[in-house]
Amino acid sequence: MDVTHQSDSEQTALWNGPAGRAWVDAQGLLDQVFRSIEDRLVEEVDARSASQVLDVGCGTGSTTLAVARHLGSRGYCVGIDVSEPMIAAARVRAEREAPLARFIRADAQTYAFDPASFDMIISRFGVMFFDDFARAFANLRSAATDNAELRLVAWRGAAENPFRTTAERAAAPFMPNIPVRQPDGPGQFAFADPQRVSRILEQSGWADTDLERIDVPCTFPEKELVGYFTRFGPLGRILPEVDEQTRRRAIDTVRPAFDLYVHGSEVRFTAACWMIRARA
Repeated sequence: MDVTHQSDSEQTALWNGPAGRAWVDAQGLLDQVFRSIEDRLVEEVDARSASQVLDVGCGTGSTTLAVARHLGSRGYCVGIDVSEPMIAAARVRAEREAPLARFIRADAQTYAFDPASFDMIISRFGVMFFDDFARAFANLRSAATDNAELRLVAWRGAAENPFRTTAERAAAPFMPNIPVRQPDGPGQFAFADPQRVSRILEQSGWADTDLERIDVPCTFPEKELVGYFTRFGPLGRILPEVDEQTRRRAIDTVRPAFDLYVHGSEVRFTAACWMIRARA
């Protein structure tokens, strides 16, 4: 299902533009990096015996499809994302992999879900980008059955995730126009403060909020490293706009900054995350 009346927010533009295309281009790599997080969410669905699952900010659909495959004929999983290119990629995958998964291109903050239609709502890094967090989670609460469960994986703070900010820190001295992360606005580390997260959820109609610290080992091939840091994050957002000389300087400067994480043919880092649990 497509929704034609999208909001004109910066996040909508971003995920329908370069960021969305980057995730589609690198979907295989990103699925590999975050596979263990996907597995944890499938385990959470299984532990609660959920059968009607919503995956928020589903991206190219890996977690949605994994849950749908796990449920089989016992239920279904619906993925929602504001990004047209990512949803298009997810639908192609669903045709091959999981017929009981479907995808909605829309903003979960405002989409008119059928009331009380999901007994579990999950997300892998997909809920930190809303313009209005309280409104978004209130809307998700309206889509949840009574006593439905919420399971979200989100990043902790930047200080606990130095790998994620290495590129922008290394390039900052000669690229002062790199976008600055706003800790209280939409973005990767918007859920760093556990008290803020609990407050948002409780104000939105969710109860029994619990945040568990999880530290997830992640690896990917070293040969993918340059492609990784030139596509994603604040540096990836501005590199397409710079001249070739500046781009080359950025690559030559930033690549050595990742040496700490390179072990032979692999890049290894720890994803410092929250597993956020709540009940409708």
